[in-house]
Amino acid sequence: MRKGARAAVIGGVFAVMVGGAGYGAYNVVTSISGDGGGGGGAAGPAPVKTGPPSGAEVKEASRAFFAAWEKGDAAKAAAYTNYASNAEGLLAGYHDDAHLTDVKITPGAPSGATVPFSVKATVSYDGKSKPFAYDSELTVVRGETTGKALVDWKPSVVHPDLKDGDTLVTGESASPAIEAVDRNNVVLTKEKYPSLGPILDALREKYGDTAGGSPGIELSIRHGGEGSGDTTLVTLAKGRTGKVRTTLSASAQAAAEKAVTQYSESSVVAVKPSTGEVLAVANHRADGFNAAFLGKLAPGSTMKIISAATLIDNGITTANGPAPCTATAVWQSQTFHNLTGMQPQENATLSDSFARSCNTAFVKYADAVKVDSLTNEAQQRFGLGQNNWKTGIESFDGSVPASGGPDTAANLIGQGQVQMSPLNMASVTATAMTGVFRQPVIVPRALDDRELATAKGLSAGTVAQLRSMMNRTAVSGTAARVMAGLGGRIGAKTGSAEVDGQARSNSWFTGYRNDIAAAAMTQEGGHGGEAAGPIVAAVLRTGG
Repeated sequence: MRKGARAAVIGGVFAVMVGGAGYGAYNVVTSISGDGGGGGGAAGPAPVKTGPPSGAEVKEASRAFFAAWEKGDAAKAAAYTNYASNAEGLLAGYHDDAHLTDVKITPGAPSGATVPFSVKATVSYDGKSKPFAYDSELTVVRGETTGKALVDWKPSVVHPDLKDGDTLVTGESASPAIEAVDRNNVVLTKEKYPSLGPILDALREKYGDTAGGSPGIELSIRHGGEGSGDTTLVTLAKGRTGKVRTTLSASAQAAAEKAVTQYSESSVVAVKPSTGEVLAVANHRADGFNAAFLGKLAPGSTMKIISAATLIDNGITTANGPAPCTATAVWQSQTFHNLTGMQPQENATLSDSFARSCNTAFVKYADAVKVDSLTNEAQQRFGLGQNNWKTGIESFDGSVPASGGPDTAANLIGQGQVQMSPLNMASVTATAMTGVFRQPVIVPRALDDRELATAKGLSAGTVAQLRSMMNRTAVSGTAARVMAGLGGRIGAKTGSAEVDGQARSNSWFTGYRNDIAAAAMTQEGGHGGEAAGPIVAAVLRTGG
């Protein structure tokens, strides 16, 4: 917002967030003053109640909270929650910053300690008013120290789309509205392409001021995360809409949107290898995080594309050279295994072991590579890990640190300290099939004349060997079932990444077909061909 509202950050919460849920660290330090209060104090000590709140307590606690909220008494309403200092700032901002009045809350039938409710209010600003209605829910819990029945505080109680660090504000929009279009001038909307929502918000935040539009008056969610644009809830007065052209393909985007919905916690990116243009980006996640661009997870055996290139470019072996697949491999006291059921193949070539995704074949070469060999290959030839990509919105550039000890071997098979996003792996595949690193972009460089990242790419000989191995993997290796039926020039690599504390591995898959390369990741999706693979295949079928 430029005008009209001071955005009060949710009281007492300071969060450091790396990625989204399941992507790095999320540390919250909260300023807590007891368990909140119930409005009035009782004289003398009283027994502290324990156990779940009764039905009567749930009804009374929610009733009292709703009544105070309706009256705009933020302090009193917050006192009926278990984190009063956190709740008061957002509840106060509901009236003062969001300019919401005439609040009417209608509770539904409780389900245990959970109470659904509907909210009707009026948002008024600068002589303009509109109704605002939505549904949410709260849960009543027992205060740990007071024993009182209290509303379990979460920002989503106030509005279901609010998360830690978010605020509700009404005023002149921070950026003029935009109409985003694809490469063929097809309009891209959140309604038709739901997972584009955060991306369209980010494009509006970055390019709204230069796209030819003018600000409107809006009730919006101002997101606390870096690089997140506002989310408009109500438009009181329309501004002039600017136009932003993207590199996306509506047909590829539609296929990506449909494919990710088949698997929870999934993300996919497709790029055009000949240009680096992003054709599709989709996420199906409960947290709304753009993991496709910002995810930071071990990529498993999809990393073997870079590892194979490292072995070839450093003269260690070739596609037709030796890469024995043994039952186990030991590197600096750590024992590495292959997938269950994989039979050893002592006379295997690198192409054999790549197509079968044999871990031990790569680990065996850990003593032949230098600590920084994989890092140099990733940075200098694939353009990764230098924090200089300028895609048009916030993105992660991958990380392949020079790691000693057991991680020298683990990094070669996409574990250890290596971190990637689907965007990174789609770019890796594009570089492997063309030999040229073209930094991915989601808006044309001409839009803002930004400087793109560069890398020297791969030799023709290395490209020929990588293409051959990826094609073999797609035709007769671990990716054959998924890639069956896809014509044209094809190649692929599967991956599964073990993560501490997860029952199943993360599923990774990357592949290409003619001039489209795609990569997908599904958290706890199992092996690469089980979840991520079908997502990639669905996008490749569109042909871009």
